[in-house]
Amino acid sequence: MTHSERRQGGHAAKIRRGMAQCLVLVLGMAIWTQQAHAQGIGIVTGSKTGTYIRFGRDIAKSAKKANLQLIVKESEGSLSNIRRMVSKENAGLGIVQSDVLGFLNRSNDPEMRRIAHRLRLVFPFYNEEVHLFARKDIQRLSDLNGKRVVVGTKGSGNWLTANNILRLGNIQPGESLELAPSSAVSAVLTGKADAMFYIAGKPVTVFTRMRGLQKNPKYAHLVEQVHFLPLDDENILREYVPSSIEPSDYSWVSGNTPTVAVKAVLVGFDFSSRRNAYYRTRCKQMATLGKAIRANFPTLLRSGHPKWKEVDLEQEIGIWQRDRCASPNAPTTMAAAPTAQPKSANQEELMKAIEIILTSDSQ
Repeated sequence: MTHSERRQGGHAAKIRRGMAQCLVLVLGMAIWTQQAHAQGIGIVTGSKTGTYIRFGRDIAKSAKKANLQLIVKESEGSLSNIRRMVSKENAGLGIVQSDVLGFLNRSNDPEMRRIAHRLRLVFPFYNEEVHLFARKDIQRLSDLNGKRVVVGTKGSGNWLTANNILRLGNIQPGESLELAPSSAVSAVLTGKADAMFYIAGKPVTVFTRMRGLQKNPKYAHLVEQVHFLPLDDENILREYVPSSIEPSDYSWVSGNTPTVAVKAVLVGFDFSSRRNAYYRTRCKQMATLGKAIRANFPTLLRSGHPKWKEVDLEQEIGIWQRDRCASPNAPTTMAAAPTAQPKSANQEELMKAIEIILTSDSQ
C-alpha cells in the first residue's frame, strides 16, 4: 500500500468514526426522547395526607385526558422538592412555596443562583397566609429584634417562610424556637415566647379555638394580651401576595390585620429553547399540560380539591418568570431579583443551612 493510499484510508476511517459518533448521539437523543414519552413526568408534591399531593393527583387526572402521564410522588416539602428536581430522579415538576425562588436568588453559591435562573412558574395555586401571632407589647415587625420567636421545624415550609420574612425585614431574633403549633400558641399566651409564625390557609383550627379561651373567665385575660401582627412592608410584598386576617376568619379578633400569603406554585425547568430533541419533547409535554389544566379547570373547580376555588391560573407571582412552553403568550420579562444585601452572621448561617438541605443526597 502506498503512502497516499494509507493517508486516504486513515482519512476514511476518521470519517467513519465521526459518522459513528454522530449516529450514537442521534440514537441517544432518540432513546432519551422515547424515555421522556414512556416515563412521563415525575411531579414531587408533599406528604401523603397534605394538600400538595392532592393537587398533584388532580393535575395528573387532567393530564391523563390529554394522553400525558404524570407520576405523582410524595415528598418532604418545598426544599426537598427542589433538591429532587435537580437530581437525576425523574422529577421534572414540583409543587413548592413561592418564596423558594427568593432564597435561591440571594444565595452566595453560584449553583443555587443557576438553579433559580432555570426555574419557571407553570401555574400559581392557592394562598397560605402568614399568621404572625404575638404579644401586644410587640406592635411592629422590627419589635421582634432580640425577642423569642417560634419559626417552626428546620427545613419545613413554615421555617422557610418565617426566616425569609425575618431576613427581608432585617430582623434578628434573640432566640429562634422550634415548637409544634399548639405548643407555640401556648408559649405566646403564657409569655414563654414573644411571637410565632404559622403559615397555613386560613382559618386555622389552632387559632379558631382561641374563641373558647376567650369565653372562659380563667383564660380570657390571656387572649386580651395577644394579637396578630401586621405585615405590610414593601420589601416583603415584593415576594409575597397581600392578604388580611379578619373577624370573619377568627371571631376573637377585633379588626382587620394586613398580612401576606405565600403561594403554593407548580414549577418546572425552562425547556423553551428547544435546543435538542429532549428539550423539544419536554417543551411539547409542558404545552400539553398547560392546555390540559386550562381546559379541565371547570372540572377541577367542581370536583377537585376545595382549594382550587382560590386559584387564578393567570396570576403573576412576584419575581417568578412564567414557563413559555406551558404559557406561550406569557411576557418574556421578569421582575428584578432581590438585591443582594450585606448579611449578618445569623443570615449567613441560614443560607448555609438551606444550601446544605438543597444539595444533600435524597433519603
